[in-house]
Amino acid sequence: MKFNSFVIGVSGGSGSGKSSFVRQLKKRFSKDDVCFISQDMYYKPREKQEKDGRGMRNFDLPESIDRNYFHGDVLKLLRGQSIQKTEYTFNNDLATPTKMTYHPGKVMIIEGLFILHYAEIRELLDLSIFIHAKEELKVIRRISRDRYERNYPLDDVLYRYEHHVSPSYEKFIAPYRDSVDVIINNNHHFHNGLLLVESFVERMLKDDAV
Repeated sequence: MKFNSFVIGVSGGSGSGKSSFVRQLKKRFSKDDVCFISQDMYYKPREKQEKDGRGMRNFDLPESIDRNYFHGDVLKLLRGQSIQKTEYTFNNDLATPTKMTYHPGKVMIIEGLFILHYAEIRELLDLSIFIHAKEELKVIRRISRDRYERNYPLDDVLYRYEHHVSPSYEKFIAPYRDSVDVIINNNHHFHNGLLLVESFVERMLKDDAV
């Protein structure tokens, strides 16, 4: 099926910097031109998340996302419909969720851990990007994010990384790295990769064929 939007997917492991990469792109483009949508907005409620042998809920499985809802909203946007979604705050009691409205754009950028694993999302992508970083850097970034942005205890963060995040990366994310169109290394910074993608999106926005 042919859509009017050029669709770009940005994936990578937890702590690789993909969300930061997309946030920088968002600063550079109008919402009228580029639609940004994140898989993170579609986590199932906490009580529906699978528990591991220790009774800890695992948010790092493909099943942790409401896959059908996510795919359905992406299709609505590609068909020219706007959608509304309540912000997902990762069970952070200190955060107040807001109502967010997404509008169709000439370019759509989809970001998330499992967007390459979900065949129905992967098939919609015109360009796939993988953000890569060394394992030790991903651990440090995950600790910083989960402790200060999501209010998770340190022991909880470390346990989840070892038993949930790392196994999930190896099974559901890393296998797609060799099949993407662009790999951007973020061991020190992603500045050059950001400029490359920014330039590409600008060209697509000027292309009347999109």
